[in-house]
Amino acid sequence: MTKIVVGFSKPDDAKSIKGILMRNGFQVISICTTGSQILSTCEDLNGGILVCGYRFSDMMYEELRECLPASMEMLLIASPGRVISPAPQGIVCLPMPLKVHDLISTLEMMVSSQIRRKKKMRLQPKERSQEERLLIDRAKALLMERNNMTETEAHRYLQKCSMNSGTNLVETAQMVMSLINI
Repeated sequence: MTKIVVGFSKPDDAKSIKGILMRNGFQVISICTTGSQILSTCEDLNGGILVCGYRFSDMMYEELRECLPASMEMLLIASPGRVISPAPQGIVCLPMPLKVHDLISTLEMMVSSQIRRKKKMRLQPKERSQEERLLIDRAKALLMERNNMTETEAHRYLQKCSMNSGTNLVETAQMVMSLINI
C-alpha cells in the first residue's frame, strides 16, 4: 500500500484531509505542518505521495518539491492563483475549493501510476558494474580457451549453470573462475 504524508501549515486542515483519506482506505503515515518536517519524514520512506498546501512557515511548495526524494510524488491543493501554470514537473494540482471525489480519484490515479512504475522498474534488468562485467568476461574467456567454445556458447553455458544452481551470473562466473584456476 502506498504511504501518504499530509502536510499543511494549519494543523486543522491536515487533520481534515487525513480523516477523509483514512475513511477512503488510504494509509496516512504522518501529518506535518512545516516543510522541514515533511522532508525528514519523506527521507525515511521508499516512495509515496505527499498531499500538501502551497505554503509553509519555512518554504513554498516549489522549494519543497526540489528537496523531496525522487520517489515521492506531490499532490498540491491550492487555489488556482497560487500555483504556477503549468504545474512544475512532478506536481499534480487540485484547485480549491476541494471536492472530496476529486481528491480520492486523483489519489487513486497517482497510486496506480506509482505501482505501475515500481513494477516496470523491477522488471528492468539491473546494470552490472564494470567489475562484474570484467569478471564475467574473464570467465567466458577461460571457458573459450579451455573448452574451445565460442563467446556465445560460453555465455550460454554460464547462464545455464546460473539457472541450474540458483545463483546469479556473477556468482556463477566466480565459481567457474575458482574451479578452472585450481
